[in-house]
Amino acid sequence: MKIIVLVKQVPDTSEERTLDTESGFLERDPQGNVLDEISERALEVALRHKDSHKGTEVVALTIGPSDALKALRKALSMGADSGVHVADDALAGADAMWTSRVLAAAASAEGFDLVITGNESTDGKCGVVPAMLAEHLRLPLVGSLDSPGISAESVSGRRECGTGTMTVRAGLPAVMSVTERSAEARFPTFKGILTAKKKSVKNVALAELGLSGATVSTAGRSVILSVARVEGRSGGRKIVDHNGSAATELMEFLADRQLL
Repeated sequence: MKIIVLVKQVPDTSEERTLDTESGFLERDPQGNVLDEISERALEVALRHKDSHKGTEVVALTIGPSDALKALRKALSMGADSGVHVADDALAGADAMWTSRVLAAAASAEGFDLVITGNESTDGKCGVVPAMLAEHLRLPLVGSLDSPGISAESVSGRRECGTGTMTVRAGLPAVMSVTERSAEARFPTFKGILTAKKKSVKNVALAELGLSGATVSTAGRSVILSVARVEGRSGGRKIVDHNGSAATELMEFLADRQLL
């Protein structure tokens, strides 16, 4: 089985993030970018299947600037067999529609039995790329799985819905997305880090996928109309129990706001 895992480099969420007030885009420091945690979980699902099924090939696929190679190398050090890097300046600021179209073209060119991705990235959080990708590929989507499973003929798993949980299944080839409740990612070993440097990473331009960078630049960008800074939060009311009245004051505070 050949599994493609979509991975993405994102700003480290442990650091403070700011927007460029001129462009509206997030200010990205290449030194502060990391492999998205949800991408690591998607990769872990593929690697666990590989661990128990000899002959499974896992390919990490990403779109991004040159420094996104760092995220690919992290995926390779975790156990992916090879990487595909779609790098083209015309993709800067590409919206979800064009991102999914490019990913579909790259995946089709590579060939696969299954595509695994996170349900939403940490930086964008739009959560629509897996469904758009499946539509471009004309394949079923088994989405937002908390407990995914892979067999030789199908993928399945449990997902939450508005009234409880659902167990879903689709035959291969298919697209699968996983949530943060799925498998916790492994840490790269020292051997894995050394081996990652020798693994193949294929660099692909839009033209090689039969796509036009000019079209992305004019019709496939997210447009930020305005940016405004959020005012800092003020301190809340502090209740101090000097004479035993704190409980009453707290009850009145909650009652006034209809929180009881």
